[in-house]
Amino acid sequence: MKKLLNKPEDFVDEMLDGIYRAHPEVTHVAGDLRCYVTAAPVKGKVGIVTGGGSGHLPTFLGFVGKGMLDGCAVGGVFQSPSSDQILQVTRHVDQGAGVLYLYGNYTGDIMNFDMAGELAEIEDIQIRTVIGNDDVASSVVGEEHKRRGVAGIFFIYKAAGAAAARMLPLDEVARLADKVRSRTRTMGVALSPCIIPEVGRPGFQIGAEEMEIGMGIHGEPGISREALLPADAVVDRIMDRILAETDYARGDEVAVLVNGLGATPLEELYIIFRRVSQVMEGRGVTIRHVWVGEFATSMEMAGASVSILHLDDEIEPLIAAGAQTPFFRHFGE
Repeated sequence: MKKLLNKPEDFVDEMLDGIYRAHPEVTHVAGDLRCYVTAAPVKGKVGIVTGGGSGHLPTFLGFVGKGMLDGCAVGGVFQSPSSDQILQVTRHVDQGAGVLYLYGNYTGDIMNFDMAGELAEIEDIQIRTVIGNDDVASSVVGEEHKRRGVAGIFFIYKAAGAAAARMLPLDEVARLADKVRSRTRTMGVALSPCIIPEVGRPGFQIGAEEMEIGMGIHGEPGISREALLPADAVVDRIMDRILAETDYARGDEVAVLVNGLGATPLEELYIIFRRVSQVMEGRGVTIRHVWVGEFATSMEMAGASVSILHLDDEIEPLIAAGAQTPFFRHFGE
C-alpha cells in the first residue's frame, strides 16, 4: 500500500480535521468529527441529511453547503455511519420544518437511518426519506428497489437542495427528490481495484487489459468482465443499457454527469463525454446541463460512470439553480 497517510486507523478523522481547517463554513457537532454539518443552518428551511461511508469524496459530505445539503453522518471507509451520528446531525439541521433523509441504497445505511428517524420522530422532528437507486447494472427492470445508489445521487442532492432553498415544505421537497430519483440512471466501468487503508491490500483483482462493466463503488461485481475496449465502445455499452430503460423523444432534455472513480484523468472523462454527446445528439435529445469530474469516487479506483437525468419543466430549474459547497460550485442560471 502506497498512500499519503499516517496511521490507517486515523485516516477518516484526520481527513475530516483537514476539511474543517480548510473550510470554516462547515463544522461538526456533538464533539464528533463525523457529525458534519453546515455552520449556518437556515431557520424555517427543510433540513437535508445524507450519510455513508468515507472513501467516496466528494460524495457524501462534499455536497453539504448552500443550495444543497445541510448535514452528513460520516462512516469509516466503505462503512455506514451509526444511528447516533445520524441523529445528532438531524437534531442540528432541524430548523422547524422537518428533515429529509437522502442517501444510497445500502443495507447498513438503511438500517441506521431508519433507527435514527424513529428516534427523531419521538423528539417531534418530522422525517421523510428518499433512497437513491440509480445503478442500472445492479438489478433488472421491475426490481429497481434492489439497485445501488451511485453517482446519480448528485442530481437528487441538487434538486432537493434547490427545492429546500425555495422554502418549500417537507413533503414537496421529498416529492421532488423522489421524482428526480425515478428519472436518473447510472452505469459505470472499473479498470483497477482500490485499497481500504485499514485493510492494506486491493479489494479485488483485475487484469491489466481487462475492465469490469457495471462494477459498484465498493468493488461489488458488475455484469461482465472482459477485455478492455476503446473508449467509444465502452460508452456505447453503457449508453445502450441506460437508454434501454428510457423513453426519450426528439426534443427532450437531459442533464449528464460523467464521473471519475478516483484515478481517471479529466482528459479521459472528456473523451467519454464526447461519445455520450454524440449518442444523445443522434437521438435528437438535448443535453441541457453537463458536469464532468469526480463526484462519487472509490478511493483510487480507475474507471468512470455516466449518469443521465431526464429533465422536465419542473425539474430543470432545480438542477439549474446555484449552489456552493466546499467541493462544488454552480453559479446558476
